[in-house]
Amino acid sequence: MENIQKDGSAQGTWPDYDPGRYFCELTRQRPDAGLVPGWLMERLGRIGLDALRARAAAAETELIDLGVTFTVYSDALAIDRILPFDCIPRVLTNREWRLLERACIQRVTALNAFLGDIYGKGHILRDQVIPPALIFKNANYRPEMKDFPVPHGTYVHVCGTDIIRDEQGDFRVLEDNARTPSGVSYVIENRHLMLRSFPDLMAGIRLLPVDDYGRRLRAAMNEIAPGGLEDPQVVLLSPGIYNAAYFEHVFLAREMGVPLVQGADLVVEDERVYMRTTTGRRPVHTIYRRLNDEFLDPAVFRRDSVLGVPGLIGAWKAGNVAIANAVGTGVADDKAVYAYMPRIIKYYLGEAPLIANVETHICRETEGLNYTLENLDRLVVKPVGESGGYGITIGPRATREELAIARASILADPDNWISQPMIGLSVAPTLVEEGVGARHLDLRPFTVTGKESWVLPGGLTRVAMKRGSLIVNSSQGGGSKDTWVLADEFAEGRR
Repeated sequence: MENIQKDGSAQGTWPDYDPGRYFCELTRQRPDAGLVPGWLMERLGRIGLDALRARAAAAETELIDLGVTFTVYSDALAIDRILPFDCIPRVLTNREWRLLERACIQRVTALNAFLGDIYGKGHILRDQVIPPALIFKNANYRPEMKDFPVPHGTYVHVCGTDIIRDEQGDFRVLEDNARTPSGVSYVIENRHLMLRSFPDLMAGIRLLPVDDYGRRLRAAMNEIAPGGLEDPQVVLLSPGIYNAAYFEHVFLAREMGVPLVQGADLVVEDERVYMRTTTGRRPVHTIYRRLNDEFLDPAVFRRDSVLGVPGLIGAWKAGNVAIANAVGTGVADDKAVYAYMPRIIKYYLGEAPLIANVETHICRETEGLNYTLENLDRLVVKPVGESGGYGITIGPRATREELAIARASILADPDNWISQPMIGLSVAPTLVEEGVGARHLDLRPFTVTGKESWVLPGGLTRVAMKRGSLIVNSSQGGGSKDTWVLADEFAEGRR
């Protein structure tokens, strides 16, 4: 370990590790990003590669035993998998985290103001900051929300903000997830797994804790409950066991200390929601739903939905129950609306974004469409309504046939597409088959909002396990790392 360089090089620990031209989260090529302390590399070196492999294998076995899985849907098959776990943590300095925390709160504050406005007076549309067609033709716009106020003006109670780092080490917001963002259970389970499997790596290190999430989420659900009740009944509404994120629904219900229910467990009478129990019906005051809008209430949305609760929207509008996230928040995480977020933040808050967007070209606009078509082989093209990494074409890595298909899709429906430059996402040392390699990653902090906003320290670090891949989504083969936020400067400097 004496060979570790003062600039943070990992060569003393893993001689073959090479981040190339990318910003490395562990070795940090730029000092103003904050240096990861040398003690982490030293401890990893003492454990050694063979022991890391053995412990990592034991950790993955434990994930299987615990049922920490997600579901991958392929054709008619549903396959339960564990989210691959990488045992080399991603570290954020305290200084970096404070910026990320403030940026997430700024963004969620603006999103809530935006949703309140478009479902209310529509000032931002009248002032021509955003084209009205971008809202009213959006598949996630819900006219049922028009002029319906929500408690504390909070529409987005749980938001996952996807953040990347570019080649220069600058943070950039890649996406807002304002509907039913998933992945927070892995943040907490990853930390528990590290504490059990790598106590020597973490011994004596002061990290910001992640165990408070369930309590914070429950408190936010209590704050939006109608009637000023001291102990409102909160439930978590799940589509059921076949949903890809069902493990997370079970996990969060347990962390919050609330019942996990499905649509059939709830009934609406006289515009009030009740939960069926073995001792009779109990009133329900707040529903944290992990069910998309269109399935919530067959009396209002999809009539063929067997997952929702008939009459639920009527009970909500009558003020007898609260729903989080609010119906209609999908407008806010549309990728075309994302392109306008700098203007949205400026319009409502009078501030510049603390973390900038990735440059985005909107194909519904003539200039953006022409630029995208002329530079298709240099851009990343994304459908505005998809998630999970589906439908993306990475121009510089696409075949001629793939580019031709992308071009035809854009021309057939320009409104459905945006494009962005290909960003060389930051990398971090990752335990892979051939040893320790540089793999690309992103970060999804989770912001919980009731009356006020709180951000879970760190968030979900997703890592592309395939060499050279820029797609970190679990459905596309990505894994995750524990995200360490150093508690203070003392933690950054200690050994």
